[in-house]
Amino acid sequence: MTKKNFDIIIVGGGPAGIISGVTARKYYPDKSILLIKNVAQGVVPCGIPYMFSTLNKPEDNAMGDAPLQKNKIDFLVDEVVDLKKDEHKIETKLGNSFSYQKLVLANGSNPIIPPIKGLDKNGVYAIHKDMPYLKELKNKIGSAKNIVIIGGGFIGIEFADELSNINNLNVHLVEVLPRLLMNSFDPEFSKMVETKLEEKGVKLILGKKVVEIIGKEKVKKVNLDDNNNIKADLIILCIGAAPNIKLAEKAGLETIKSGICVDEYMRTSDKNIFAVGDCAGKKDFFTRKILPVMLASTATAEARVAGANLFQLKVVRENKGTIAIYSTYVDGLVLGSAGLSETAATNEGFEIVKGTAEVPSKHPTSLPNTEMIKVKLIFSKQSEVLMGGQISGGITAGEIINSIGLAIQQRVSLTELETLQMATHPHLTAPPTQYPLVLAAQNTLNR
Repeated sequence: MTKKNFDIIIVGGGPAGIISGVTARKYYPDKSILLIKNVAQGVVPCGIPYMFSTLNKPEDNAMGDAPLQKNKIDFLVDEVVDLKKDEHKIETKLGNSFSYQKLVLANGSNPIIPPIKGLDKNGVYAIHKDMPYLKELKNKIGSAKNIVIIGGGFIGIEFADELSNINNLNVHLVEVLPRLLMNSFDPEFSKMVETKLEEKGVKLILGKKVVEIIGKEKVKKVNLDDNNNIKADLIILCIGAAPNIKLAEKAGLETIKSGICVDEYMRTSDKNIFAVGDCAGKKDFFTRKILPVMLASTATAEARVAGANLFQLKVVRENKGTIAIYSTYVDGLVLGSAGLSETAATNEGFEIVKGTAEVPSKHPTSLPNTEMIKVKLIFSKQSEVLMGGQISGGITAGEIINSIGLAIQQRVSLTELETLQMATHPHLTAPPTQYPLVLAAQNTLNR
């Protein structure tokens, strides 16, 4: 690449980086844009678990460069190793040097590697967003009989669900906490996913910790803190990720535990440098405490804020904090969570009231494929503002949780939800007489 000066440089080729570029092109059509990514063949992060059984081939989950090409964004496979913010310059591993007017750091996160003895043995895999690496993992899974997944968060349960579809494969899931998805869901929702996985043959080991990987050069088994052993041909680490902030720290940008410090418009401590996605620090919507949330949906929301406001604050759609909105799918069961759970709200000291509803997904219930939807809403007792919600059900639950997320973001009140106007249809929604959000709000009022 002969051009060395760009108006906008984006570091990172994941969802946050791509959407930053696409949004910047929309608002600043005449600016030159370069995106630098350190992985030639990236993958869609949320689709990684489904590369091993559901998708026909791993390449079906490729990220691809089409959005960059369509928007005339230059891109380069390289790694930025030095940022000289006072000179508005970056340097790369391959010896390239580029200057910028505005820089967007979207260089993501790295898998957390726990201090477990023996992790250097063959057969231990973390979750890297790299196509060749994941194809190698798929090949190893194909020749394995016993797999141990370490970590009971979203990625761990989705891997367990996916791998349980493979014949003659024994799957164990080990989680140090006493229940699955404990950081995002209340106990009654955790129990649903635990039951689903156990029904599919996944062996859950909760409240236990892996202390050692046993074997000579290759994994043979894992040793737990109760001295029990589990056979293992392969171990998959699903413990989570840590923000990739080395470049920012080296450059002297302000950072916190959850990432690079940013303001409401995703600007760092240097007004010409923005940070979005996993590498950007997150704070809770209600408490403003540091929040270790790493989601593609959150990343792209941040990217749209940054991309629009690089040169001028064109869009006053500031980042007021992270709601932490999740959804997951396990063998037909959809779980969604937004905002504070009852457990988290209580632990923070909020005075809350809650309401629940359990209704059919269609009406009449005799229609084919009708499922039950369960909703739980958390409100501030004094102000009656919605603070959190959780849902379980079928496919429709995945969009209802987005409605709950919007209601939290807009600080919708209990009365507003009780009088919600909604579209309903027998094949598409719960009945208008029993719409789940309305019923859960009314249930709260009755309490």
